[in-house]
Amino acid sequence: MKKLFLAALFVMTMLGSFAQQQTNKTAEPAKHRVVLHMTSSDTLVWKSLMNNIKNLKAGWGDSVNIEVVTHGPGIEMLIAAKTTQQKLITKYKEMGIVFMGCENTLREKKIPRESLVAEAGTVPMGIGEIILKEEQGWSYLKIGF
Repeated sequence: MKKLFLAALFVMTMLGSFAQQQTNKTAEPAKHRVVLHMTSSDTLVWKSLMNNIKNLKAGWGDSVNIEVVTHGPGIEMLIAAKTTQQKLITKYKEMGIVFMGCENTLREKKIPRESLVAEAGTVPMGIGEIILKEEQGWSYLKIGF
């Protein structure tokens, strides 16, 4: 009788484990979170950034969250009068990509907030935003030099 009880307990434990595995397989896929760091005023680097975004979205679709943080010379990518990427910024913003400019850079370069493309937000410190994202578990990619 004792052996039968232990065998039944073992089978129940295995069935419970199997059911848990099946539940985990049907759960929503884990979100990838990537913060892209742009510090270059080179338009070829901007193009490379946009290609990276395109590839991440093509590969992972809605399971990836992307934030672009610009500061220093990279802020120019978000200045309406200077950017060569307006169409893609608009397209990617509609797809949920977040574009942020550094308020310290704006202040230092005497660039009014209104000069940025409408799709861009701002953060107090570009590098501080990146650190916060990393502390929250976001992956970090530096774009360009």
